[in-house]
Amino acid sequence: MAKTGDRARAAAEPALSTLDFALDRGSPVPLYHQLAQQLEAAIEHGVLAPGNLLGNEVDLSVRLGLSRPTVRQAIQSLVDKGLLVRRRGVGTQVVHSHVRRPLELSSLYDDLEAAGQGPTTQVVRNETVPAPAGVAAALGLAEGGEVVLLERLRRTHGQPVALLGNYLPPGLLDLDSARLEATGLYRMLRTAGITLHSARQTVGARSATAQEAARLDEKEGAALLTMQRTAYDDTGRPVEYGTHIYRASRYSFDFQLLVRS
Repeated sequence: MAKTGDRARAAAEPALSTLDFALDRGSPVPLYHQLAQQLEAAIEHGVLAPGNLLGNEVDLSVRLGLSRPTVRQAIQSLVDKGLLVRRRGVGTQVVHSHVRRPLELSSLYDDLEAAGQGPTTQVVRNETVPAPAGVAAALGLAEGGEVVLLERLRRTHGQPVALLGNYLPPGLLDLDSARLEATGLYRMLRTAGITLHSARQTVGARSATAQEAARLDEKEGAALLTMQRTAYDDTGRPVEYGTHIYRASRYSFDFQLLVRS
């Protein structure tokens, strides 16, 4: 019977064999940092997928011609970032990459695609409904008037990341479900000649309901990030109100803070 460590090395080999590490031993950048950067890039671009095994530190150090402390330091830096996990008797394993998104007026689909996260979309709802009071106020419509509601489940590498709810004024553009599953909403707006100019956005947090947890593959009560956004075109017209939830275990917002003089 094969030992656990032997099985781990066998499972690790296909994942590592696709990587071509370029370590510059004459560079002032420490070798552990070079290795960590290249492993992180491989994870973020899907070359190393969630569940892939890297083997143990001894195997990696021999394969790469590095000292064991150097490999250990590189792995630890990615463990600290939540990209790798050490499993006793198995070795080092890739976990689901954490989505880091800049807090700016951009499309989640575009951001994930640019980061090599392999986004896919499932349209859950695409229908005309009466506008709730808050939505009507945000979009400048009469309460109870018609508004288009989109609900989409966004995945990366096959794993759910966000549940997106968007309200749009009726007749703004053709919201074909097949196109919505093939691209991002903001890209469709741009294609329709609608130029997004600014937005008001609020970020918060709460616990997942049972239904939300089921859709996002989380436990009921798990932490969720929330975001409400009203987007305006270059004429100042509100064109979209979004109310989104994100898995806090796999998603975060990045802020850039400037000192006001």
